[in-house]
Amino acid sequence: MNDASSATEHGGAPASGGVPVVLLGSGAFAVAPFSALRTAAPELGLHVACVVSQPDRRAGRGQALAPTPVSAWALANGLPLERTDDASAGASLARIRGAGAALLVVVAFGQRLGQELLDGVAAVNLHGSLLPAWRGAAPIQRSLMAGDARVGVTVIGLADRIDAGAVFAEASTEPREAETAGELHDRLSVLGCAPLLDTVRRWRAAFDAHSNTPLRQRAMRALESLGGVQQDERLVTRAAKLSRADAWVDFTAAARAVSARINGLSPWPGVDALVGQHALRILRARPAAGGDAPNARAGEVTTAGSVACGRGAVELLEVQPPGGSVMSWDAFRRGRQIAAGAVVCCPSVRAKDSQP
Repeated sequence: MNDASSATEHGGAPASGGVPVVLLGSGAFAVAPFSALRTAAPELGLHVACVVSQPDRRAGRGQALAPTPVSAWALANGLPLERTDDASAGASLARIRGAGAALLVVVAFGQRLGQELLDGVAAVNLHGSLLPAWRGAAPIQRSLMAGDARVGVTVIGLADRIDAGAVFAEASTEPREAETAGELHDRLSVLGCAPLLDTVRRWRAAFDAHSNTPLRQRAMRALESLGGVQQDERLVTRAAKLSRADAWVDFTAAARAVSARINGLSPWPGVDALVGQHALRILRARPAAGGDAPNARAGEVTTAGSVACGRGAVELLEVQPPGGSVMSWDAFRRGRQIAAGAVVCCPSVRAKDSQP
């Protein structure tokens, strides 16, 4: 890292053969974009000098320490790795700055970056929504839960406020029928590769064009020259972090809203429900064909096996009993002899008015 820093400080290409870039990420959403960037790095005249991620965490029944998805990816590819609770302080800050990076690429990192880390360095972030919609920790889940007709990703610059930076590129798609947040997460991760690479490619060309600019201003001047579009603050919506308290659905809502919420909460936290004395977690649903269920009240199982809503009915597709495997609703219903007229209820729905 010190060799790369020294070469860049004098304005030339580092000994590794490219301008140093540092990748900061933790979640699985970052793996596909980081892989694409690493593959394209030689062509772009870049060198991945360091990967920064959250520390290993205890996970699973045995509570063994496990690396983040980004840490595991970096280790598998032999990349220098910094695992830290705070990239903007202490020895971590010194090591990251010592990598001599002109560009920081941030994806699903989970930390705010301090000014000392960002000083004299360009920084871009790939976010899992069409900003300014769904700023915050759970953009993919919240956009599905809201029933958005278009979802997507945005590449932005870093700003003082979370996810408020200028927009450099975006890509969008339509949610698929009964698509869960987990599935959409994986699709958007791949969708984000092209706009991220396009932004980095344009920045790299601008970096060369500003070769006569002092190094401490060169990276930022290159980023400013991309002409990002400022977000419209009037259109901002918030994507609050999910918790177990969100694991409910209100069947008095319309069927489309009910299924959107179920799919947006899958795979975690899911929707916790009871059918008589039988507990289950609802993981996938879609509006039932045939429209209304006029002879059934909200939450009641119809003769067709769907669940009545305030308007229409939903077809439950996947559920999971406590400690069991994911199964179809039909198999769950047959195995427990759940007949038409049984009521599916969510004990947590009483707390819905207090949820963000």
